[in-house]
Amino acid sequence: MADTSTPHPAADSPQEERTSPSRRALVGGLAAMGLAGPAFAQGRKAGPAPTPAPAPTTQTSAPLPEPTPLQAGPGQLRLKPEPAQETAVWCFDGRSAPPLVRVKLGQPVRLRLKNGTDKPLSLHWHGVRNVNAMDGVGGVTQESVPPGGEFLYDFTPPDAGTFLIRPLVVGGSSEPSGRGLAGLLVVEETNPPSADADLGLLLQDWRLEADGSLMPFGQVAFAAASGRLGNVVTVNGGPAPQNVEARPGARLRLRVANGCNARGTRLRFEGVKVYVAAVDGQPTDTFEPLRATLPFPPGTRYDLMIDLPEEEGAKASVIALIGQGMTLASVTTKGEKLPQTRGRIGPIGENKKLPAEVKLQNAMRRDVVITGGAFMPKENADTKDKPSPEPVYTGDAKKVWAINGISGASGQAPAFSVKRGQVVVLTLRNDTAFPQGLHLHGHCFRLLHPLDDGWEPYWLDTFQLLEGRTARIAFLADNPGRWLISATVLERFDTGLWTSFEVT
Repeated sequence: MADTSTPHPAADSPQEERTSPSRRALVGGLAAMGLAGPAFAQGRKAGPAPTPAPAPTTQTSAPLPEPTPLQAGPGQLRLKPEPAQETAVWCFDGRSAPPLVRVKLGQPVRLRLKNGTDKPLSLHWHGVRNVNAMDGVGGVTQESVPPGGEFLYDFTPPDAGTFLIRPLVVGGSSEPSGRGLAGLLVVEETNPPSADADLGLLLQDWRLEADGSLMPFGQVAFAAASGRLGNVVTVNGGPAPQNVEARPGARLRLRVANGCNARGTRLRFEGVKVYVAAVDGQPTDTFEPLRATLPFPPGTRYDLMIDLPEEEGAKASVIALIGQGMTLASVTTKGEKLPQTRGRIGPIGENKKLPAEVKLQNAMRRDVVITGGAFMPKENADTKDKPSPEPVYTGDAKKVWAINGISGASGQAPAFSVKRGQVVVLTLRNDTAFPQGLHLHGHCFRLLHPLDDGWEPYWLDTFQLLEGRTARIAFLADNPGRWLISATVLERFDTGLWTSFEVT
């Protein structure tokens, strides 16, 4: 198990056709993702590979199948070697591997969450342009599911892509996430790009005591500073790295997602050329990462396409820049070379449900100013040769952060209202001492150039705003309901770093 005892600071339309996939296709362990078949073998024990979902058929009058149960409850996971004890965690369906929910585009997700924990719970489908009642924000879009209670999530994702499943409860998100509740939702394209394997990599970290138990939650010092940075890192609920064998010349699709409570990092790639095919679930013009690295704050997802070397014994690695570098996944070529029948890696296809352009001339414009948190004491001549001082916070423990002077809480009115179909431009200013990961619910946005003379060439729903910086984002408010702009560092979300707007 990877140990990072010195935490590294953060780096920079209703469907007429409805069918339900089988339970094994709908929910499976991430470790089983796309690795069945003679060309691939896993480096550690895994569950069965998901069964392909059935093709959609017209069922306008037939009753929908029963939803798949998804039981959240206590479990045990070895995160430190003996003699440390196993860690008391929370997991889904008694499995240490986070769940993979996989459907085809146009198929519904029907999951009945059963809360077997002792705290309120709800699940946010991070990045899905969902119907508002299914967005999964306990205390805003739904009542939190009480211990022993249940809630039916029933929605049809409008877009193909890779999305996160994260607990999100106003005032109570950090603990279920820090105890291990996370997963991936994969919505497959109607005509997916050719690949020999489709592998998900979900990064999580854990803040442990020396004996293997979880450090207590609710610490204001974490909430007011960098968040609950863990000292042990896992990939798909197990030790890093994930070791994979593949035939020489194979093409892989890697879906990498940051499900950490607070840890941001950068990804580096070695031994292979990597092409980014989608960012935050949305397809983009295929590009190579600058200097073979990508920023990776909490909530971020990338779809990567890789052609492995054609010689046997070659290695390719995905490395997180944590400490001296931590390998998250290692692929070794083994066996007979695959025949080269494909062309070069190219785009996976545009999402025509997103607007072709975002016209800014008549946009509604609003400022979003982030304040609060700890401050860094100024160094003087007496302290310059000593270790850097720790951040200091002396304010309200439940209202550590604010947006436009207001700390987010249940029952507050939306910060602004907009008519459906209106373009919105938000000027986001970070007046705090820390980088801020931010997530726009229910929509995708474009990051604008400083003078509104263009935008970055891909859609996002999550990004990181460095301390003291200002950024502008633009989006088409086309999804009715009340939506959040929220911190992706969950201790900050729990202590007020969120606001909301309404689309009518």
